Amino acid sequence: IGGSANPTINSQGNRYLAPTNPFAKEVTKRVDTDQSTWKNWNWRSEGDLLLNGAFFTPSGAGASASYARASSFGAKPSSLVDTLTSDAGVLSCQVGTRC
Repeated sequence: IGGSANPTINSQGNRYLAPTNPFAKEVTKRVDTDQSTWKNWNWRSEGDLLLNGAFFTPSGAGASASYARASSFGAKPSSLVDTLTSDAGVLSCQVGTRC
């Protein structure tokens, strides 16, 4: 996950699997900015599953009230990722028939 123009990121119930490269474990990426700039960006991780040494560097104040109002439903626990995505993929549709 990354950004460079004061982005807001609210990660909830996601699963992040870090690669084996020890220099590629951080989930968050601040592009061409120093900490004095990005420390005020609102980046939050809630209920995420961080695997193989993955880590999320939060910053800024908490999630804004406008984000909370815009969320139509709560995030599911990251432990359900396999179940929730088990049928994800390409549809097998044919012309002239309903998918």
